Order: sequence, then C-alpha cells, then structure tokens
Amino acid sequence: MIEDENTETIRDCYEKYQQGDISGLLEQLADDIDLTVPEVENLPYGGIWHGKAAVEKFFALLESSEELTDFEPREFIAKGDRVVVLGRSTATVRATGRHYSTEWVHVHTMKNNMITSFVEFFDTAAALRAFQKVTSALK
Repeated sequence: MIEDENTETIRDCYEKYQQGDISGLLEQLADDIDLTVPEVENLPYGGIWHGKAAVEKFFALLESSEELTDFEPREFIAKGDRVVVLGRSTATVRATGRHYSTEWVHVHTMKNNMITSFVEFFDTAAALRAFQKVTSALK
C-alpha cells in the first residue's frame, strides 16, 4: 500500500535526522521540494525553503542556532500522498541559552516515494520567548 511505503520513508528520514545523517535524509527529498517553517522573530531558519540546496542550508542554520536535546516523533498518520507526524521536541537556543519545548505537527507530501513538501507547525510563542534577545532597561 502506498501509505505504508510513504510512512516507512518518513520514519527513515526521522531516524537519519536523529543520527545526524542529513545527507542521507536529503536523498529522500524531491529536487523541487518546498520546506515551510513558521517565521518567528530572531528565528534564523523560518520561512519557505525551495530545493535541496536550500533545505541543506536550512538544516545547517537549524544546527547552528539551537541544540536539540529531545526529539520524539510520536504518531504517524498516512492518507494518500500525505504523511502527518505528531511529535514533541526540546531545544536550547545557542544565542540566548534558553530552552523551549514544543508539540509539533509535520505534514509531508509525497510523490514517487520522495518528499515534495514539508510543512511544520509548532508553538511559535515558545520559540519567540527562547529566541528573543535580552535588552537591558538600564542604559
């Protein structure tokens, strides 16, 4: 069944991500992939990333801006060409030292067993607080 194949591809991508194998993960992406992450103030990797080279840059910015301390995909839901993953993660923002935890939803669209679209939803308020630069009231 196509849903089973798509789910297995996504599971494999999450395993590669957790192992730090970004090159292996990129092999599962269509050349014209669109990756969409909410834009949050001071979040360097928010926005729409088009194409594999841009997605590779996204992962480099993600790695340089925060340290992931927990990443847990919890549920995989497949229907047709879509795989939705529900999960939770915790990270420390390198620039501020602040931690944040968030539940997230990832929506993957597939074609020919390749990921053509990835859209992430997460607690943007938690990310904003963690990425917010501290300004002193004393000047």
